[in-house]
Amino acid sequence: MKITVYGSGCSSCVELADYAKAAAEELGIDAEVEKVEDMAEIVKAGIMSTPGLAIDGKVKVKGRVPSKDEIKKLLK
Repeated sequence: MKITVYGSGCSSCVELADYAKAAAEELGIDAEVEKVEDMAEIVKAGIMSTPGLAIDGKVKVKGRVPSKDEIKKLLK
């Protein structure tokens, strides 16, 4: 599974990446967490407000930091 975190590297983006890693670990999912900080790539993904979260290429969250429990639900 591939989890992509889109954002400029702000504290919210870092927090989202940490939550995503923790959620995958807690569920026992082998996931690669990738951070995308290039604004052109972020816009290309259709994200106009960061941070954003995609799972296996599908954008699931835009413009906010979901809770770890919400991320777990998205990963299942």
